[in-house]
Amino acid sequence: MRLDGKVCIITGAGSGIGRAAAELFAKEGAIVIACDVNETSYENPNIHFYKLDVTDRNRIAEVVKDVVEKFGKIDVLVNNAGITRDALIQNMTEEDWDKVINVNLKGVFNMTQAVVPYMLEAGKGSIINTSSVVGVYGNIGQTNYAATKAGVIGMTKTWAKEFARKGAQIRVNAVAPGFIKTPMTEKVPEKILTMMAEKAALKRLGEPIEVAYVYLFLASDESSYITGQVIGVDGGLIL
Repeated sequence: MRLDGKVCIITGAGSGIGRAAAELFAKEGAIVIACDVNETSYENPNIHFYKLDVTDRNRIAEVVKDVVEKFGKIDVLVNNAGITRDALIQNMTEEDWDKVINVNLKGVFNMTQAVVPYMLEAGKGSIINTSSVVGVYGNIGQTNYAATKAGVIGMTKTWAKEFARKGAQIRVNAVAPGFIKTPMTEKVPEKILTMMAEKAALKRLGEPIEVAYVYLFLASDESSYITGQVIGVDGGLIL
């Protein structure tokens, strides 16, 4: 199994891509710490649920401490949690700006800052940050979301340099999904989703498991010489 014995924390693991990743990682032998703001359950006994808001630094510290005490290490962190609050900039409230920034950008910072000391001590690890095609190319009505996802790319490249500078084999990569069938895209008007599917080279929306398999590759030792990269999973939406 590709993740046999690895301890993996996944945020936003209650639904969509995060849930698909949690189930896939467990199937591949990982001990999965599935974190989400909403209570949920899993059939695989190797998935351990923790209720967690990535904006709550005290709760993050508690969870990370508990994971290390129970399992002795953290091999993989998947910063997958994210939200949208879409509006044209003239209609976007400060509250909606702050909420998206706090979850999508600061939340990634919060989780990584809490976890990376254990990876540095071990001298190895893999951090996977969820960006978006919107963070690379922008999108109308998503100023806040695009800003966070572009920021995630900037942090990814910075951390890839920073965490490995003294020889630690800590890899940091970003995944940039396109339009994937998740609860988040259910909020998007059907005509927009149809248009995006037609724009993609593969003429369809993506499935959560198709992104989860990329997470799996980056979490596994198969990607041991890959760091600081942004991997698009968008069906050829942007070519």
